[in-house]
Amino acid sequence: MIRFRMRLWLALAVAVAALTAQPHAQSLEIHLDEWNSPAVRIGQNFELKADQAVRQALVIGGDAIIEGHVDRDVVVILGKAQLASTAVIDGSFVVIGGTASVTEGAKVSRDLLVVGGIDAPSGFNPGGEHVVVGTAGLGRSLSGIVPWLTNGLLLGRPIVPSLPWVWAVAGVFFLINLLFNTVFDAPVRATAVTLRTTPFSAFVTGLLVLLLIGPICVLLAVSVIGIAVIPFVLCAMLLGAIFGRIGVVRWLGTSVSGEEEPGNRLHALRSFVIGSAIVCVAYMIPILGFVTWIIVGLLGLGAATLAFFAAYRRENPKRPKPVRVPEPPPIPPSSPAPVAVAPPIAFAATPPPAAYDAVPPIAAFDDAAVPPHASAPPAAALAATGLLAFPHAAFKDRLAGFVLDFIAVMILAQVLGANSRNDDVVMRLALIIGVAYHVGFWTWRGTTLGGIICQLRVVRTDGSELKFPEALVRGVTGIFSLVVLGLGFLWILRDPEQQAWHDRVAGTYVVKVPRNWPV
Repeated sequence: MIRFRMRLWLALAVAVAALTAQPHAQSLEIHLDEWNSPAVRIGQNFELKADQAVRQALVIGGDAIIEGHVDRDVVVILGKAQLASTAVIDGSFVVIGGTASVTEGAKVSRDLLVVGGIDAPSGFNPGGEHVVVGTAGLGRSLSGIVPWLTNGLLLGRPIVPSLPWVWAVAGVFFLINLLFNTVFDAPVRATAVTLRTTPFSAFVTGLLVLLLIGPICVLLAVSVIGIAVIPFVLCAMLLGAIFGRIGVVRWLGTSVSGEEEPGNRLHALRSFVIGSAIVCVAYMIPILGFVTWIIVGLLGLGAATLAFFAAYRRENPKRPKPVRVPEPPPIPPSSPAPVAVAPPIAFAATPPPAAYDAVPPIAAFDDAAVPPHASAPPAAALAATGLLAFPHAAFKDRLAGFVLDFIAVMILAQVLGANSRNDDVVMRLALIIGVAYHVGFWTWRGTTLGGIICQLRVVRTDGSELKFPEALVRGVTGIFSLVVLGLGFLWILRDPEQQAWHDRVAGTYVVKVPRNWPV
């Protein structure tokens, strides 16, 4: 069986190489020496008469009729294979992406593998393994792809005008895109506007997302706990690609017809139909079709990504920087004014005791009586302004707090995993404890033990306290900031608000508080 599989993979490699070498050929026939396959058919049918014998037969994209003797294997890919009653195959019989028809009396000495469907009598019994996947309808559907491969894929165009099923598939995609364009008008319009303003940035962003999605998924898988995030990342990329392609189509239609009223659904529908027609015509042109397909995909993915981040920034705006008022220029010194001498004060006689009763008690004075230059105690003033009044924590302070928390988590993981001799168990336990530790402390006190020591507090960008949902989002995205070689944490060094990636996602700041700030 192993030798049979090796020969099958070798045959597939020969077929692919032949298709690549002659992309414009309609059929290909190869005759090799006696040591290897004596006959290979690509794109044409093969027939072996009853009085003929071959060493091995390989047919790709064509039908095979076997009536004679085959010393080794018969392999038919994307085609129909028929074994007559006089057919004798000493090797294996393989049909992939097609159908097999066997007449009573045909013999196969070794394995049978059919991916599609087989019509064989009850007495047909090959000598090796029997593997049949699918039905005859599946086999006919798969064999119908051959004209698209030869006239579409090899010519570099997704749409072949002469194939009816291609137009059926294109119509289904058009209806799905039309539904998305109608229901999700706002995100599609935002994507089209992004393409109209920054097309080059959208293309570069799409290329970067496509290049980084693989390494990001690998890093998430290596972290074990990040495996749960991978499906969400892939779904987000899929939705971005769908909205992006629809946005590109609408952008093209808008460039031709224009949209006088951006919120008008009829104008949006007109732009979508015009853009779809332009893209469909480009898909039918050889070579240009696949070039258009790639460019539309990159532009759409990049524009959707930029539109998403723009919407996120609108929902979580940056805190405005304080405006520095320039100090007034110093007043030049002038000659001293003459000082008037006050007349001597004449002291009145001591008032009678009844005069003291007219003086109101101290409690009668309200806050308005306090002089304007008087100030409240420092702690009260700080409590009134809130945590947002404090400066954002520097990278070194946050790093020190993280190291202290890491040491505490590792000690706890070592204690709980003392009975386990496997280091992987301890590391997984440390990840679980670390997430629970940070999320719990952030929800409870807005900081951790390391943050208390380093005088750090976590606060929402609107000044409110951190709740459990925000703490959980911050903890999960903090894993992502850590596993990508720590780039999410190093982002603090260049961010104007000194925020890490998980701070921006959760909408939080880390501030430096005084030593006497209450825990």
